Amino acid sequence: MLLGTLFIALGMLMYTKTMLLTGGVAGAALLLSYVTRLDFGALFFLVNVPFYALAWKRMGWMFTLRTAIAVGLVALFSRLTGGWIGVERLDPLYATVIGGGLFGTGMLMLFRHRTGLGGINILALYLQERHGVRAGYFQLAVDLVILAAAFFVLAPDQLLLSVVGAVIVNLLLAINHKPGRYLGVS
Repeated sequence: MLLGTLFIALGMLMYTKTMLLTGGVAGAALLLSYVTRLDFGALFFLVNVPFYALAWKRMGWMFTLRTAIAVGLVALFSRLTGGWIGVERLDPLYATVIGGGLFGTGMLMLFRHRTGLGGINILALYLQERHGVRAGYFQLAVDLVILAAAFFVLAPDQLLLSVVGAVIVNLLLAINHKPGRYLGVS
């Protein structure tokens, strides 16, 4: 959980430095932070609160607890990572690819150990486990809707790179997180 949340926070730093967007609740919180100038971590934590009821009801209290901890760690680490490392120059294309890879890998680490990252991840995992809908494909569809809302906030090149990043994250999940593959049990 620690390594997965650190990967996600590092990916988030790369996206914020290049003003890119990801999908899911993180993307919605990031978009809100761009518009309002409020802290991403606080917004991410607050936007996730309503989804804990679904997690508790459908996925159980242990999943909900692990997810709440992971969301709290990403909120905290996303705030601290900028102080731990300095980014003087960051190419947006590189940030898209490596940031998306970090997001997807961090999420995969969490998913394989029955931990979500809040919001859409909870719904995606529920739909995969209960109805066979692949989590990565479901998230990609939701992410594209969130990215469409960013049309009014981001420059066209940032929006295009954000779409590429969403594809990277969700294909990584769709290819690697399949029923029957390794699933950590606690």
